[in-house]
Amino acid sequence: MAEGVYKTTRKDGSYSYRVSIYHDKKHVSLGSFSDEETASLAYREAVCLYNDPSINILNFRQQLKALSPDKAVTILNHRDHKVYIKTPIYLENGFFTYYLEGVGHLKFDNDDLFYYSSHRILNHNGHLYVNDYGSQYGILGRYGIKNYAVAGRDYTFANGDPHDLRYANIIVINKYHGVRQILQQDLIRHEAKIHLVGDYLIGRYETDAQAAVAYNKAVDAAIDHGFQKNFIQNYVLEYTPKEYADIYTKIKLPASYLNYLTGIKKAPSD
Repeated sequence: MAEGVYKTTRKDGSYSYRVSIYHDKKHVSLGSFSDEETASLAYREAVCLYNDPSINILNFRQQLKALSPDKAVTILNHRDHKVYIKTPIYLENGFFTYYLEGVGHLKFDNDDLFYYSSHRILNHNGHLYVNDYGSQYGILGRYGIKNYAVAGRDYTFANGDPHDLRYANIIVINKYHGVRQILQQDLIRHEAKIHLVGDYLIGRYETDAQAAVAYNKAVDAAIDHGFQKNFIQNYVLEYTPKEYADIYTKIKLPASYLNYLTGIKKAPSD
C-alpha cells in the first residue's frame, strides 16, 4: 500500500482508500478516494504543499489533480501559520480569507474567525449560507441583511468588491422590514410599506427608525383587525422604550389603510 494510504471497506462491500498525512505533530486527514492511485497522488500533492514554499494561496489551484482545493487551503494555512483549521481558512494580516470553490476567496474580519472555523460555507446558485442547528442561515444575515435583500438596493459594498465581507465594507441601506430608502426631491427619505393583498404606503419619514416604527404600527393595526399573517416586526435599537412609545403615538396611519382594514373585518358578516 502506498505511503499515507489506508484501504477500507464501505458498507456495500466495496473498497475505498483513505489518505492522511502527519505534519508538525498534527494528523491531517486528506479524504477518501475510490482507487489507490488517486489516493497516492493526493498524498504526494499534500507533501508538496507542505514542503514547496513557492506554492502559495494564490497559485495552489494549478498544482492540484487529486487533492481537494478546500484541503489544500487548510494545509497551506497550517504550513504558513502553524495553526490547523478544518475549514478552508487562510489567515492574513488583520483578517482572514475563506476559500469557496466556484466563488473564490472571501474576506472576513478576525471577529468571525471562531464562527467560520466551525461552520462550513455552502453555495447554492450564488446564495451563500451555513448549516447551524439543522437550519440554513445566509451569511449576509450576520450583517443585518435580510434574505430577500437585493444588492445595490438594500445593501452595497464600500470598495465595490462583493467578496470582501469585512464589516467596514458592508453598507446596509435598508435594514428594517417594510422600509426602503428613496430619493424624494433630492432628499433621502425612508418609505414604510406593508404588504397585505397588495402594497400599502404608510408614509415617508426622515429616518429609517421612524419608518420602522410606522411599519410596526401598521402591523399592529392589521392584527387588531383580524388580519391573519405571520408579520415580522422591527426591533428598533435607536430608541429607548419611552422614545419609541412617543413616536409610535404621534404616527398617524393613512385613512385609506385603516378603511381597508375595517372593510376586511366587516366582510365576513356582510
